[in-house]
Amino acid sequence: MGDRAPDNHSDVTDFILVGFRVRTELCIFLFLLFLLVYGMVLLGNISMMVIIMTDSQLNTPMYFFLGNLSFLDLSYSTVIAPKAMGNFLSEKKTVSFVGCVVQSFLFSLFIVTEGFVLAVMAYDRFSAICYPLLYSVHMSRRLCIQLVAGSYFFGWISSTLQVSVTFSVSFCASRVIDHFYCDSYQIEKISCSNLFINKMVSLSLSIFIILPTIIVITVSYIYIISKVLKIPSRQGRKKAFSTCSSHLGVVSVLYGTVSFVYLTPPRNPELRKVASVFYTLVTPMLNPLIYSLRNKDVKEALRKILVEKNVLF
Repeated sequence: MGDRAPDNHSDVTDFILVGFRVRTELCIFLFLLFLLVYGMVLLGNISMMVIIMTDSQLNTPMYFFLGNLSFLDLSYSTVIAPKAMGNFLSEKKTVSFVGCVVQSFLFSLFIVTEGFVLAVMAYDRFSAICYPLLYSVHMSRRLCIQLVAGSYFFGWISSTLQVSVTFSVSFCASRVIDHFYCDSYQIEKISCSNLFINKMVSLSLSIFIILPTIIVITVSYIYIISKVLKIPSRQGRKKAFSTCSSHLGVVSVLYGTVSFVYLTPPRNPELRKVASVFYTLVTPMLNPLIYSLRNKDVKEALRKILVEKNVLF
C-alpha cells in the first residue's frame, strides 16, 4: 500500500459537485431541461406501472418484468435528478458525505439490478420464442419472482462492495467531484490512497456480476434470431422480431452509453457527463415510450383506462 496522508475520509463532511462547466445563465437552461426530462420519466414510468398493475390482460411474465423495469428506471433517475437540479440553482453545489454515500449506493443498486432484469427479460423472450409450448411451465409466477428477487440481491451485493471500497479511501487532495452526481470513478480520482484494492473489486464485479448479464442477453438473442429466421412465414418472422426489438433497443442504449462512459479514455470530461445524462435520465424517459408505442396490449390497456376515467369518449 502507498503512503497515506494524515487526513482520511472521516475528516470529510461534504463534497462539491462541479456539474457541467457552463456559464451561469446556462444553468437555468440545464435546470429546465432536466426538469422536463425528469417530469417525462415520472409520467412515463408511473403510467406504465399503473397500467400493468390495473389491467388483468397484462398479468404475464413479460409485463411483470416490464413493471419492475419501470420501477428501476424511476428509482435511479430520482436518485440523480433532484440533487442535480438543485445544484444548477445553487452557488455552493455541495453534497454531504453521507448523502454522497447514499446516492452512490442507491444508484449502483438500481442500475446493476436493471442490468439483471434486462438479462431476465432476454431469457423470457428466449423461452417464449424458442419454446412456446413450454413457456407457461418455464416462466412460472414463482420463478419470475425469484428471478427479480435474485436481480435485486446481486445488485445489493455489487453496490455494497463498490461503495464500501470507494468511500474507505482517504480524501486529501480535493473535495471537488467533477460530475453532476457522486460517481465512484470520479470520487476515486480525488483520493490520495492506493487504489489497487478498488480496481480489483471493480474488475471482479465486472467479471462475476456485470459480464454474466451481457452473456445471457447475447446468447439469448443468438438463439432467438436463429429460431426466428427458420419461421417460413414473413409475417410470422416480423411478429416474432417485433416482440424483441423494443427490449433490444433498450439494452443497446443503456449498455452503449455506460460502456462509452466507463470504457473509453477520459479525453473529454464534459462529453462523458453528457453521455451520463443518457443512462441516468434519457434512457428511463425513453423506455416507457419504446414499450408503449410498439406494444398493442399496452396501448389498448391505456385506452381502456382513459375511457373509464372519461378522458376519452
